[in-house]
Amino acid sequence: MGILIGNDTRLIVQGITGSQGRYHTQQMISYGANVTAGVTPGKGGNSIFGVPIYHTVLEAKEATRANTSIIFVPPAYAADSILEAADAEIDLVVCITEGIPILDMIKVKNYLKGKKTHLIGPNCPGLITPGQCKAGILPGSIHRPGHVGVVSRSGTLTYEAVGQLSALNIGQSSAVGIGGDPIKGMDFIDVLDLFNRDPDTYAVVMIGEIGGSSEEEAALWIKEHMKKPVVAFIAGQTAPPGRRMGHAGAIVAGSSGNAHEKINVLNDCGITIAATPDKIGETLYMAVSNAGILNQCLINV
Repeated sequence: MGILIGNDTRLIVQGITGSQGRYHTQQMISYGANVTAGVTPGKGGNSIFGVPIYHTVLEAKEATRANTSIIFVPPAYAADSILEAADAEIDLVVCITEGIPILDMIKVKNYLKGKKTHLIGPNCPGLITPGQCKAGILPGSIHRPGHVGVVSRSGTLTYEAVGQLSALNIGQSSAVGIGGDPIKGMDFIDVLDLFNRDPDTYAVVMIGEIGGSSEEEAALWIKEHMKKPVVAFIAGQTAPPGRRMGHAGAIVAGSSGNAHEKINVLNDCGITIAATPDKIGETLYMAVSNAGILNQCLINV
């Protein structure tokens, strides 16, 4: 079943005629995603890969009944693209764009309050429900349908964790890259809650990193609400204080946001921690085995 996207997803690509939009549209179609329309202002009436292009998101939605949009628009225009999708009442917006100004995203965050639109990203790899739909840049070939959810701030570590799980014959219900920017849409708790309520997700891998407090907040939520095993990994354990590491949100100020503080909170909440990134799959394997649900998590068992 998975979360957020699936066989019923009807996808719009905003920025479909740009180089990244064009390339990843082709990849999503090849995976099996139902890309119903593209949006590029001024290029409506054309098509690419057999996908019709419209001037606006509203036109595309009215013509195709699309419910999800993915954004490959340059940083200066990406925030407006999110707002346009929200005004068209698209259910889910996935913003891949990196480098959107923080002030722009603050306006977006405030605008989305009370709206029906949910946002994944920005600065994220998107998400996938294996065997059903891909809305993003995740490599589809490493994913296998199954029952372990993955939620991550890091795109690369999402792929690493999924690759390890698949190699251990453990499939994924959905994998969601929430992005590493300090101001973004759905956070760990939002996605964990969906996995917790998804009958086809039996366990979850959560990948965090230095900066901010979302991992600590998620740990406390897991302790109080999560009914399924969670394995976590925190990247950046050797990062020097005060230096940004990769993502805009990955910066440590004093003791706030450092990896060891996050790990301490996760441990205090009883969450199993993978010591190093190469142990994520193995740690999940042991956790579901100890919980007595290994066979349910294995593919073709």
